[in-house]
Amino acid sequence: MGTIIMRTVLVILVLFILAVLVSSIKFVQQSQAYVITRLGVFHTVWGEGPHFLVPFFEKVAKKVSLKEQVVDFPPQPVITKDNVTMQIDTVLYFYITDPKLYTYGVEHPMSAIENLTATTLRNIIGELELDQTLTSRDVINSQMRSLLDEATDPWGIKVNRVELKNIIPPRDIQESMEKQMRAERERREAILQAQGAKESQILVAEGEKQSAILKAEAAKEAAIKRAEGEKQARILAAQAEAEAILQVQQATAQALKLLNEAAPTDQVVKLKALEAFGKAADGQATKLIIPSEIQGLAGLAASAGEIFKSEDKGKK
Repeated sequence: MGTIIMRTVLVILVLFILAVLVSSIKFVQQSQAYVITRLGVFHTVWGEGPHFLVPFFEKVAKKVSLKEQVVDFPPQPVITKDNVTMQIDTVLYFYITDPKLYTYGVEHPMSAIENLTATTLRNIIGELELDQTLTSRDVINSQMRSLLDEATDPWGIKVNRVELKNIIPPRDIQESMEKQMRAERERREAILQAQGAKESQILVAEGEKQSAILKAEAAKEAAIKRAEGEKQARILAAQAEAEAILQVQQATAQALKLLNEAAPTDQVVKLKALEAFGKAADGQATKLIIPSEIQGLAGLAASAGEIFKSEDKGKK
């Protein structure tokens, strides 16, 4: 009976020892760090990978995440230089650079960072007026990041970025700002409408100008074409007249040529001259001077005419 009890106790002891040994094997995940104490005193910091914790002597004091962390702090009341109270909430981006300092540097690090952020924000906003606060977010963010990073360095914390999430002024100031923004929008709308009307007038004037230019060009083209037509008509008339004169001269030259070829007698020439004077008499001249040699021929012709008339009467 006693042997069985001893064996049972031995088995339990072995199992206990195995359980303790197994539980003492620790695996640190990536982007984590374990702060280890030995007999209540800081011993070391474990990085990623497997580690063995000495039972009953060593202890994991704190598990620290090395990833970048984001903390959104609730709105804090701040007062500007011109005595305007507003609510501002901030977002803080940070990561832990030294797990030992983070563990032992400050009690309740998140609460400490929140209070430090609120204090720093009040100090910065207290040096600015309302308008500067609303238009200088980047400057405020930069100043806060620099001050917080310096203040949290002894805690093993690195502040990467600080953002002012919301700036909420008092209700009356919000209404005033809304009115100002509405007036500014109306002013811009009026400017845009005026510019549109101006551009429309310019387009209309430009269109009228182009229309007048086109009309003037059309009238100019018509006048040029009309002048060209009249010019061509005069040229054609002159050419026709010249052609007629040429033909008359050619006919006269041809007649003279035929007359010369026929060897006319002096009497024939006188008759021709008489015909010419007869044609001249049909014109508008009131006086005609007939040469003496043609006058006799004219009398002869008249006598011959009388004789022919008498003979015609006798026959009748």
